[in-house]
Amino acid sequence: MTGRIKAEHDLSPIELSSLEERLHSANRRATDCADDRGLAFVIRDGAGNAVGVAAGYSWASTSELTLMWIDEAHRGRGYARQLLSAFVAEAAERGVTRIWVSSHDFQAPGLYEKAGFQRIAELAEWPEGHSNIILCKTIAADGAL
Repeated sequence: MTGRIKAEHDLSPIELSSLEERLHSANRRATDCADDRGLAFVIRDGAGNAVGVAAGYSWASTSELTLMWIDEAHRGRGYARQLLSAFVAEAAERGVTRIWVSSHDFQAPGLYEKAGFQRIAELAEWPEGHSNIILCKTIAADGAL
């Protein structure tokens, strides 16, 4: 069989998930660490619609917050802070010692810094005219925040 590269920019979420699981499986074998799990908290309105989310995963004593979002109509109510606190507390409960997050300068790096995250890196001009900021929060081995 000869492999060939073909642009497929609209892979289905199911196929992407399947490919990602193959990568995770290889990572588990390489590290002998199979404790990976999703980690997500959602705020819903009275109709059951998601108006805020903090989502990511935990694996190998580390966690990454990959999605933090509050619907514009619901901002300014402290929801982001509440979601972040819940995410951090659950990560600590799982034995996580570091939580990573990436935030553009026009998003919420200040929110993370107020919650004890420290800037680790700043990638300038991503996107052009802005920066992508990488932050990390260290949690004590006893789970103390």
